[in-house]
Amino acid sequence: MSWLQKRPQVSNPSLFYTVGLHKTVLIAGLGNPGEEYVFSRHNIGYRSVEEFIKATEEFSGWVVKKDLKCQMNTAQLGDKRVIVIKPLTFMNESGEALSLVTNFYKIESSSILVIHDELNINFGQIRTRLGGSDAGHNGIKSITEALGEDNYGRIRIGIGPKKPAQIDSKDFVLQNFSSEEQKELPNLFREVTAILTEYIYGSNEIANETRSFLI
Repeated sequence: MSWLQKRPQVSNPSLFYTVGLHKTVLIAGLGNPGEEYVFSRHNIGYRSVEEFIKATEEFSGWVVKKDLKCQMNTAQLGDKRVIVIKPLTFMNESGEALSLVTNFYKIESSSILVIHDELNINFGQIRTRLGGSDAGHNGIKSITEALGEDNYGRIRIGIGPKKPAQIDSKDFVLQNFSSEEQKELPNLFREVTAILTEYIYGSNEIANETRSFLI
């Protein structure tokens, strides 16, 4: 039987209700563990989920799950149990943590959202979609291989184009955002939080769309 659930308070509070059955949703922000990587472009997935949790009061707090190779935070939001993780493997082995978590909690791939940087998308844009190729992103490649399918949601945060153009891609993604880009990051985090909130309290489906957060 379904019932009405009230949306919890977030940074820009508004009230609405949704109808549904209890369901588990997994949100994974990708990045590399270690202080030297905290502010790098490659860690924007980590930072996005951290900001989402700061904006949502119901989360219980980060816990290291050594057996699942991740940091984890959980909450009951409306009619959904939400599990947020930051894999503690390095980016290229992100699939190991995703596989462990999904197997332990019996989560279907269609209820997974992965947030990651995307060099082929310009900074200022966020693209969402269900499934698709890894587009050369080794973290996504690892997850698809580990899950054995690509039928999971993506929130792809643009960090391109490379500047200077001749810089090696591996070096570029491990650099910190430029000073001008850093000024726009609060807008980026608000947009990701909005996407996640819509996903959790909506139909639990991720649309194929492009959003801009530059003002």
